Amino acid sequence: MATILGIESSCDETAAAVVRNRSQVLSSVIATQIDIHAKYGGVVPELASRQHVEAIGPVIEQAIETAGIGFGDLDAVAVTSGPGLVGSLLVGLNAAKAIAWQSQIPLVGVNHLEGHVRSVFIENPGIDFPAVALVVSGGHTSLFLLPEEGVYYTLAKTRDDAAGEAFDKVAKLLGLGYPGGPVIDRLAVGADETAVPFTIAWMKDRSLDFSFSGLKTAVRRFAKNHDMDHQSATGGEVSEEVRNLVASFQKAAVDALISRTLKAMKREQVGSVLLAGGVACNTRLRRGFEAMGKKHRYKVFMPSPQYTTDNAAMIAAAGFLHFESGRFDGPDLNADPNWKL
Repeated sequence: MATILGIESSCDETAAAVVRNRSQVLSSVIATQIDIHAKYGGVVPELASRQHVEAIGPVIEQAIETAGIGFGDLDAVAVTSGPGLVGSLLVGLNAAKAIAWQSQIPLVGVNHLEGHVRSVFIENPGIDFPAVALVVSGGHTSLFLLPEEGVYYTLAKTRDDAAGEAFDKVAKLLGLGYPGGPVIDRLAVGADETAVPFTIAWMKDRSLDFSFSGLKTAVRRFAKNHDMDHQSATGGEVSEEVRNLVASFQKAAVDALISRTLKAMKREQVGSVLLAGGVACNTRLRRGFEAMGKKHRYKVFMPSPQYTTDNAAMIAAAGFLHFESGRFDGPDLNADPNWKL
């Protein structure tokens, strides 16, 4: 049984994890930077890089210690080498190179999006292929066809904002805090999601690509016309009108994600669907996927919340595919901020 150390530093989480035999997570440590970036309403790349430098060593040491092993027990080290913020990626990448050189073990560069897809397999190792996977987060919104294990074809992607990014911007517009996804998810509970009839945008070329800029603009226009922009959630009091607005926005965003996924499922004639990425912890989206699966008799798989956000267990899990096929990287492995899966 192989044991792989995974390292993730593509954005604003510094993470390390030890995974054995593909899905046995011995440890998973995450140092978040939410408090640092919250006052800016989004991730500041330079601040993220500096924080990674400070956190990377202690996070890796804690992951090794929690796993109850030593560096000499590792068979490989897997690291996110793209896509992401280049400065942040380089921190994790250089740490992984040092460990691989010192321990004389293989180095495996992993695509961050592949990591999100493989996060679903940690708790669901027996997923049938072919399948369709929706990866939706603060930086990515993409649909992939998985005809077999380790093979990915892009079916659709966002043409502007990612879904998670739209959640953040709407929350910032209304003064609700950062990150926007969890705040909106919480405020939408019990609110009227039909209060504002937002429409779902489809591409004129009939592609399955996503677009959330129009929805974001519609929210801004409605908020401004009704004097809702930049209300503060300080003190925990948010008006019913604002709660209805964010609930309506969330419904429109989720409906856009589900409708395109359903269309892809029918077009590709597959029976398994995967939901992954940070937005996969949204309760409205999870319920929607479960309902879609029940109605159309699809098998729906999604990771538990701990594996939806950026984490290193998913990177190690993806690393096993490369390790088992002998696809290793050398010391010249570089960060690729625009690496496409």
